[in-house]
Amino acid sequence: MIFREVEDRDLILRAREGDVDGFNVLVSRWEKKVYNYLLRAVRNREDALDLCQETFLKAYRNLRSLQDPARFAQWLFRIAHNESISLFRKRRFESDAEVPEVGTGGPVGVAGSRIELLDLGLAVEKALSRLTPEQREVVILKIYQGFKFHEIAEIIGSPASTVKSRLYTALEVLKDVLAPVAPTQGARSREV
Repeated sequence: MIFREVEDRDLILRAREGDVDGFNVLVSRWEKKVYNYLLRAVRNREDALDLCQETFLKAYRNLRSLQDPARFAQWLFRIAHNESISLFRKRRFESDAEVPEVGTGGPVGVAGSRIELLDLGLAVEKALSRLTPEQREVVILKIYQGFKFHEIAEIIGSPASTVKSRLYTALEVLKDVLAPVAPTQGARSREV
């Protein structure tokens, strides 16, 4: 089977009938996006990997509950959202420790432009850490994953007006935090 020859809808229908290979193709199509979303949300690789695995396990177990296969992406990201929220709640009860700051600096001996891009990436990660978890999640879903407002509203279970408000507030915070970084980065900052 050629990778994109079969649409997600067909794979979902096949997986509902017990075709594990069909579901595996869905996983291979979506796991990188789900993992990246979770990594930015929880900011820990091991946690993101665990949550990603749990997300796909729950998706497989509950695939029959998906009423509209065309809404698979929103449904899948809703599961991932719920998994990350569960982790945050669990951690809140386990510890009052602060989230560690993102490190600074770059590898020695790397060309100047690569160091600038690395520094900018670190600055963006640090800026994202200043957002509330709710704001950060909306930024990740909109900017990094490309979901529309109504899709994000469905994923996080909030009205679209709340999604817009969180996004615009978050963008203001990011603009204020990143403004000092932008002039030193020049045109390269727009490439990231």
